Amino acid sequence: MKAFLLPDLGEGLAESEIIEWHIKVGDSVEVDQVVLTVETAKAVVEVPAPHSGVVISRHGEAGDVINIGTLLLEIEEQPERVADAAKKSHQHDAATVVGNVSHTTHHVDVDNFWVGGSHNSSSTQAVSALPSARLLAKKLGVDVNQVNGSGNQGMVTEEDIYRQARKQSPGTEVLKGARRTMVSTMSESHSSVAAVTITEEASLGNWHDDEDVSARLVKAVLHACQQEPAMNAWFDAETMTRCVHSKVNIGIAVDSSHGLYVPVLKNAEQYNGEQIRHWLDETVQGIRNRRIGRESLQNATITLSNFGAIAGIFATPVVSPPQVAIVGAGRIIERVVIHQGQAIAVKVMPLSITFDHRACTGGEAARFTKRLVEHLQQPSS
Repeated sequence: MKAFLLPDLGEGLAESEIIEWHIKVGDSVEVDQVVLTVETAKAVVEVPAPHSGVVISRHGEAGDVINIGTLLLEIEEQPERVADAAKKSHQHDAATVVGNVSHTTHHVDVDNFWVGGSHNSSSTQAVSALPSARLLAKKLGVDVNQVNGSGNQGMVTEEDIYRQARKQSPGTEVLKGARRTMVSTMSESHSSVAAVTITEEASLGNWHDDEDVSARLVKAVLHACQQEPAMNAWFDAETMTRCVHSKVNIGIAVDSSHGLYVPVLKNAEQYNGEQIRHWLDETVQGIRNRRIGRESLQNATITLSNFGAIAGIFATPVVSPPQVAIVGAGRIIERVVIHQGQAIAVKVMPLSITFDHRACTGGEAARFTKRLVEHLQQPSS
């Protein structure tokens, strides 16, 4: 019988979330057959079977966050031994679960939960629990006395606490996937980037009513990068090096129920308006279906966030290192302006450009913003 452990999926990523199993206990599998789908911090990955045979046991469920080296499957390569092996496989999930997730995010007042003993002196003896499990229970608002321990002699472990947090109402969400990635990315940016935001407005008086806003923004960012390349760059503070890119790879922020994704339109100069729209529609659908590859999320040289499609006028977008700039487009609004002595209403697009002042000067950022606005104000082509 062969044990299949979660392999290293690359990029130095230790954790993966189980999205979906494609096989069940008792199924026959072939080498390289996809057996489950997981999500790492950077992509959704299909994991193939390393052996042929019959699945004797399966470990972990959808929503579990597991580490490299965690037992996933046991596969019997000799079918005649399956019946005997199956009798020995009746055990609970053996995966090393980092965290489970409730299906709904709830706000929990930790102070309202009593942890570690009974509510009054007449209660039964306190549950046996690891100190780390008690600490986790306090953070997640779990009553240890309501938890069935899976450890030695019924000891409550951290895995038991995560499991209970998933069941209770109100529940506690343990961040995973794209949301987990967002935590580390935003923390890195907050601690390392010297962020400065410059704002401006682009008049859209020359636009058609049916203008594709996203396509126009992509082309405007491309133009501004070509005119002011300093914003289309990567910066490494440790080596004090800056790489100014000749090609423009635009990361486009996409909001989804699973969290924030930033797929990358590589070599943006090769796309016209219709091709940009097709790429966006196809990519967004892939994100909704959680079918987006690792390569689609890599090597952005600058980021665009069209947050105004939802709400908001101006913002302070967050730069994602090693990039040095991000463009944010707010909700299109009307302004009253004076034109030839007359007050008229004009639609304008608010823009917020955040840049890393360690790698870009204020002049470079201002010139980039000027070129961005000029391109957006051009008549529709």
